[in-house]
Amino acid sequence: MKLTVFGATGGIGKEIVRQALDAGHEVTAVVRDPARLPLAGDRLEVFRADLTDPGALRSAVAGRDAVLSGLGARNRGDAGIATRLTRAVLAALEAEEVRRLLVVSAAPVGPEPEGDGLLDRTVRGVVSAVLKDIYADLREMEADVARSATGWTVVRPPRLQDKPVTGTYRTVVGGFPLKGRFIGRADVAHAMLGMIGDPATVKQGVGVAY
Repeated sequence: MKLTVFGATGGIGKEIVRQALDAGHEVTAVVRDPARLPLAGDRLEVFRADLTDPGALRSAVAGRDAVLSGLGARNRGDAGIATRLTRAVLAALEAEEVRRLLVVSAAPVGPEPEGDGLLDRTVRGVVSAVLKDIYADLREMEADVARSATGWTVVRPPRLQDKPVTGTYRTVVGGFPLKGRFIGRADVAHAMLGMIGDPATVKQGVGVAY
């Protein structure tokens, strides 16, 4: 497949690029600073662009089978960036009539698991309060994605870890795995690549966790 990855220098985005290349796909990694992407290969194109300009992004997405985005805030001070940058991506996709889009959000933005216990509800409430601006940004981003003409999938992981890919995790379409508290960034990337061709995930939020 021909894939474009936004947020390619972030923890999840970098793993998407690495695993996609390992699987034999052609990858365009859209970045603001190419020096921050320590990957190379014959099937990798590093595309430097202003991520706020849809016109500058069109050639990066034209003719692609799917676009995957790891765009999001790195800290509370970055709140708002997910919505702002994703709007530019959506405009570029719609201009080029690219239909498949997968984006990363976060577990607290989606529905709570059925049968969740008091501990998990309490922790989720505390985390949501501390990171409320980031989650508000992600909710707005999700709403924009859901209104788009794309065949979108929103992937909602819990607390992220830096661990090697295992390929062993749980996914729930339209919900979230019960007591799913952690997942490695590499496994989020693995899950997203696996969802590209899965029609059950189109126009759905998908919870993913160990």
